[in-house]
Amino acid sequence: MRDSAGSVFLADCPARLAIEIITNKWAVVVLFALSRGPCRHGELVELVGGISRKVLTQTLRRLQGYGLVERRAYAEAPPRVEYSLTDLGLTLVEPIAVLTDWARAHGDAIVTFQEGADPDRRA
Repeated sequence: MRDSAGSVFLADCPARLAIEIITNKWAVVVLFALSRGPCRHGELVELVGGISRKVLTQTLRRLQGYGLVERRAYAEAPPRVEYSLTDLGLTLVEPIAVLTDWARAHGDAIVTFQEGADPDRRA
């Protein structure tokens, strides 16, 4: 077990970079939203509750920079831009779905624990 997981703890491990990318507050939600198909910026704002236009733009740019999201601008009037997952981004759909299923199954238990936990134990 130590050999297979040991490198993840190194600062320059590619797996650690991948974990840092998807642990961004909005990254997984945006990636999951795009798993439904290409979306325009405004559609994503409506779909992803609580995200501002500015934060969505920053998140999309960051995901583009990692090769997970593609931005496609169409030469039409008015201008139209769509975002979609790249082939690499599509490889995250299944793991994100598994995490989403886990969150649905256990989210209430976490909230219940937090509500009943000793405030000194919650750091």
